[in-house]
Amino acid sequence: MELKKTAKADLQNKKSLFLEIGLCISLLLMILLFRMSQNEAVIMDMGDDREIIENEMVEITFEEQKPPEVQQTVVQSTVDILNIVRDDKKIETSLSFADFDQDVSFVFEPVVSTTEEVVDTDEPFQRVENMPTFQGGDLNTFRNWVQGRMRYPAIASENGISGRVMLEFIVERDGSVSNINVLQSPDRSLSEEAARVVATSPKWTPGSQRGVPARVKFIVPIDFRLQ
Repeated sequence: MELKKTAKADLQNKKSLFLEIGLCISLLLMILLFRMSQNEAVIMDMGDDREIIENEMVEITFEEQKPPEVQQTVVQSTVDILNIVRDDKKIETSLSFADFDQDVSFVFEPVVSTTEEVVDTDEPFQRVENMPTFQGGDLNTFRNWVQGRMRYPAIASENGISGRVMLEFIVERDGSVSNINVLQSPDRSLSEEAARVVATSPKWTPGSQRGVPARVKFIVPIDFRLQ
């Protein structure tokens, strides 16, 4: 069913009216705005009540530093004051050469020390004025004596061990042998046999230093060779 509008309810007839009303309202608003923009702005004078603060310039001064005081030390001299005499002035003295007798002779005798320097030390010497001797010979004589009395150790012989043993010992003031030390050895059995033979050594003729018996240290090489 088609709806039909009445002439009163149709707004198309009033369209031109509404348009005119809108234009009038817009025009009035434009006029008001234009007038408001032309009004002079009123600037209120607040007055220059601000207080100007002036900063006083203070001059910076530096205190002058005084140099440290040097303490003067007064040194009192204990040296007697010497009187300086000119060369052309004669000096009188009360000394008389008559006090000296010309016939007096002076005899100067050298001072001779009656105390002899005695060598008394337990430290053995490596070398002394009179070296110890063994049966009228030297160290080689003793070495041959040791070599002729050695017995080859069985354990060293079975294992084919040979070589040189270096022994150190001291001949005491009475000619006896002491302080036997092994310095080098290829085997313990060889060094023990060499030390045993050296320990059985007869007494040596002791050495002396400045006529006093002294202890002397020796080092002897002993060879062990398989035949």
